[in-house]
Amino acid sequence: MTIGSPASRFTGRHMWMVMIGFFGLVIAVNFGMAWAASRTFGGTIVDNSYVASQQFNGWLRAARAQDKLGWHSALRLDGDRHVVLTVQGVGDGAFAATGTAHHPLGMAPDVPLVFAVADDGTLHSAAVLPYGRWLTRIAITRDGQVMKLAETLQ
Repeated sequence: MTIGSPASRFTGRHMWMVMIGFFGLVIAVNFGMAWAASRTFGGTIVDNSYVASQQFNGWLRAARAQDKLGWHSALRLDGDRHVVLTVQGVGDGAFAATGTAHHPLGMAPDVPLVFAVADDGTLHSAAVLPYGRWLTRIAITRDGQVMKLAETLQ
């Protein structure tokens, strides 16, 4: 076969197949990315970013005051999907914790979290969280002092 022979020429049909292939690939990638984004989107962080920006310095002051308490905490789920809260540095006094678990996309109702002290000193929620991703907001109180936690559990 020689160059320029009718069998090796780039025709309109070849260009049509290149265009279909190229745009088909672009459309497939766009649909794939849109599908992945809709399955992994965690919802909004704040409803109104302007109002949140006005409150930011107050949040920083509250975070610094909370850090001065010296309390350290950790949240996790046990095998039965009860929320387990471990708090260190609180001292000898009794403390309490309450909170809520919120589904980030609103696909499930909020779950109120009420904690009871276990034998090992950790706090376990009475409620069981359904499977999925949950945004938890916990308030730990002792002698009028408050520590707030906001963590994601899966």
